[in-house]
Amino acid sequence: MPEVQTPEWVKDAVFYQIFPDRFARSSCMPKPSGLQPWGSPPTHHGYQGGDLLGVVEHLDYLADLGITAIYFNPIFQSASNHRYHTHDYYRVDPMLGGNAALRELLDAAHGRGIRVVLDGVFNHASRGFFQFNDILENGPESAYLDWFTVEDWPLRPYGSKQPNYRCWWGNPALPKFNTDTPAVREFLWEVGRYWIEFGIDGWRLDVPSEIDDDEFWREFRRRVRAANPEAYIVGEIWDEADRWLQGDQFDGVMNYGVARAALGFFAAATFDRDYRPGGFRLHEMDARQFVREIERLIKRYAWPITLAQLNLLDSHDTARFLTQANGDRSALELAILLLMTIPGAPCIYYGTEIGMTGGPDPDCRRAFPWDETAWDRELLAFVKRAIALRHAHPVLRRGEFERYYAGDDVCTFGRRLPETAAVVAFNAGREARVINIDTGDLLPDGLAEDVWNGGRVRISNGIVRHLTLAPRAAAVLVMRR
Repeated sequence: MPEVQTPEWVKDAVFYQIFPDRFARSSCMPKPSGLQPWGSPPTHHGYQGGDLLGVVEHLDYLADLGITAIYFNPIFQSASNHRYHTHDYYRVDPMLGGNAALRELLDAAHGRGIRVVLDGVFNHASRGFFQFNDILENGPESAYLDWFTVEDWPLRPYGSKQPNYRCWWGNPALPKFNTDTPAVREFLWEVGRYWIEFGIDGWRLDVPSEIDDDEFWREFRRRVRAANPEAYIVGEIWDEADRWLQGDQFDGVMNYGVARAALGFFAAATFDRDYRPGGFRLHEMDARQFVREIERLIKRYAWPITLAQLNLLDSHDTARFLTQANGDRSALELAILLLMTIPGAPCIYYGTEIGMTGGPDPDCRRAFPWDETAWDRELLAFVKRAIALRHAHPVLRRGEFERYYAGDDVCTFGRRLPETAAVVAFNAGREARVINIDTGDLLPDGLAEDVWNGGRVRISNGIVRHLTLAPRAAAVLVMRR
């Protein structure tokens, strides 16, 4: 196994996921005439006209929130509002502002200390991708037959019949690359390298497990890291990801396991029992089950990988957390604070901080309401404070993780650095609790500061004495060792 090395900056990052068509629309960008009104109910095919210059115009908002990295859903030319149907991998979609807008965005974001990670859709292209379009035009005489896998003729790219070429989950709009073909491999590796050299800070890889070829991803990593040794590579893997997290392929994955656990514990009384994000059943958890699951997720992989996991609560592929929790804002607040106090890079889906709701795709992709009267200002203040807490205390970003007390709707864990320690406690119950926490040798005797609520708590013989937790609340104790 190679030595596991992950980008240092990711370990301190707070990410913000942006769906480009729905975050912000700049008046400086000319628009086609067929856009849906901004804020109208989202549909599978309609555009609302968000663009990259709109993001540039709101970077100060993100910086004020405490965001240090953005993950963008696809931005390359495509005939879909989500842009997973790539037409041209070397051209930013003109509706988003083209390559010039990406350059302006990168310069403006980097000037504020904000990194930019793009979505890499390398498993499949689209019917409009040149090489596949050549096959549509020229049939068996196309020069690019080996770029895809055609089963018989004539092709069936439209209609209700089963497509007769390999495509993503039977969707004829998404022909699957034949990555056994050397030219295809070289093309995709060079796309990865090109945009890193252009200035992006990493790739989020769409459905990478469907390119069932470890050597493909090892070479992708070599090309990307040769262009920027600190580039971040994170895969969309919804379950256990040991195969890809050995230090030679990805730095981390989208850690949906944290989201499922957070719903099962913090929203135990409210979450939608029928909804299965990503096909996974949600399970109600008590405090012991929850903290054991978090510990399992944290300790499954090598420590540098754990620190580079992309921890999230929801995304463009799930109903929003607040909707899954049936509007239980306290569950969302506790889950947000969890993201900010466990190892791994927290990721906020755009609009979560102001209380955006939405069911499964496409409803989870609503337009961001820039009319501030529509915002949940108290939630926004909570999220800002939670992000600031993480930035203020390195032990919450890089400290080792230790599980402590769990019971009566309360769970606690510790974070440890050589010079600093923290104890984090959550009360998911509806009644106040007073607990003692035996931290072993984590905390010296004295007074620990509750940096979340204010005040101090006494430590005696390594035991946190008489910590009072309000209902649906938390405490974060920090102390020098």
